[in-house]
Amino acid sequence: MELRQRADQVVRPQGRIFYGWYIAGAAGGLQGISMLLWMQSYGAYVVLLQEEFGWGKAWLAGAFAMTRIESGVLGPLQGWLTDRYGPRAILRAGIFIFGIGFFLFSQVHNLLMFYIAFALIAVGASFGGFATVMVAIVNWFDRHRSKAIAFSLLGGSIGSLSVPIVFACLDFYGWRITAIMSGFLIIVLGLPLAQVVRHKPVLYGETADGIKLSGEAANQKLIKKSPDFTAREAMRSRAFWLISIGHACSLLTVSAVMVHLVPHLTEGLNYSLKQAGYVVAFLAASQLVGQVVGGYLGDRFDKRLICTVCMVAHAVGIMSVTFANSLLMVIGFAIIYGVSWGVRGPNLVGLRADYFGTRSYGTIMGFSSLIAMFGMSIGPILAGYLADVQGHYELGFTLLAAGAFFGSFAFLAAIPPKRLVI
Repeated sequence: MELRQRADQVVRPQGRIFYGWYIAGAAGGLQGISMLLWMQSYGAYVVLLQEEFGWGKAWLAGAFAMTRIESGVLGPLQGWLTDRYGPRAILRAGIFIFGIGFFLFSQVHNLLMFYIAFALIAVGASFGGFATVMVAIVNWFDRHRSKAIAFSLLGGSIGSLSVPIVFACLDFYGWRITAIMSGFLIIVLGLPLAQVVRHKPVLYGETADGIKLSGEAANQKLIKKSPDFTAREAMRSRAFWLISIGHACSLLTVSAVMVHLVPHLTEGLNYSLKQAGYVVAFLAASQLVGQVVGGYLGDRFDKRLICTVCMVAHAVGIMSVTFANSLLMVIGFAIIYGVSWGVRGPNLVGLRADYFGTRSYGTIMGFSSLIAMFGMSIGPILAGYLADVQGHYELGFTLLAAGAFFGSFAFLAAIPPKRLVI
C-alpha cells in the first residue's frame, strides 16, 4: 500500500496517448520525405546527370557540398528563428521552398542552373526537416528523449528503405518527371505533417513526457534539474566543440555515402542501378534497426560512449565497402555502417540536450551545425575529386574512414560540461 501511494505521488496517469508521440510521428514523416526524395536518391541522380551532361563527379559532389555549406551557414539563424517563432512556422516555409526547388531542378540544362536549384532544395530541406523538428522533440520529452528521437528517425529510415521506388521512377519516367513528382509530393504531404508539430508543451498545458508530478516529487525534480545553457555559455564549453568536431567527422562518411555509394557500386563493383538501389534499401533497413536499438540504449547508458563506439563502426563499415570483392563484404558494410549510423543519430541529438538543456537548443544546434557542415561538405568533394583523378574511390573512402575513426576520440573526450557563471 505504501509503495502504491508513493507511485501515485510521482505520476498521475493521463489515460491517453501523449501528444509528443504525434509530434515524433509527424517529424518522422517529414524526415522520410527528405530521405526518400533527396538525400538517398541523390546518388542515382548523379549517375543520370553524368550520362546526360558529362559533368565530373567532383562538380556533382560540389553541388551537394554547397548545399551542406549553405545549410550550415544558415544553421544559427534557423536555430534562433525556431527558438523564437516555433518549429511549425519554419517547417511550413521550408517545405514550400523544398518543393519549389525540385520544380526548378526538373528544368535544369546547365551547371549554374543546377547549383541554383540545389541551393533552394538545400534551404528547404534544412528548414523543413531534421534540425527544426528536433527542437520540438527535445522540448516534449525528457525521460524518453532518446526513444522519441529514435522513433522520429525511423521515418527517415523507412524513406530510405523505399528508395528503390524512386530508382524505378527514374528508370521508367526519367529524372525530370521524377523531380516534378517529387516536388508535388513534398508540398502535398509535408504541409499537413508540419501542422501537427508544436513547440513547447507548457504552451498547451502539457509537461515533458506527459508526466504530471505533484507535491514533493515536483519540487525535487526542479531542484535536480540543471539550468539550461544559453548558446553563448554552451560555446564556452569544451564539450560543445568536441561534440561538434565528432559530428563533423561522422558526416564525412555520411555525405560521401549519400553522394558516392551508388556510383561506387555501379562503376567500381559493376552493379546495375536497380541492384544498387537494393543495397541502399538494405542499408536503410540496418539503420532502422540501429535506431530502435539506439533509442533503447540511449535512455539507459552513457550516450557519449555509445557515439564513440559508433564512430569506430563507421570506419570499419566504410573500409568494408571500399575494398569489397564479394557480395558478403557489401552486406557487411550495410549492416555495420547502417546499424551504427542508426544508433548514433538519436544519441547525438540527445547528448546535446542532456548537456545543454532545451531552452536554447535550436540556437545551440544551429551553431554546432555550422562546424559540422565542414565534414558534410568536405567528404563528398574529396571522394569525388580523388575518384575523378584516380578512377576509383579507394583512397578517398580510406581517408574518410580515417576521419571517422578520429571522431571517436572527440566523442570520448566530450565529458559533461559545467555551467560557468560570469
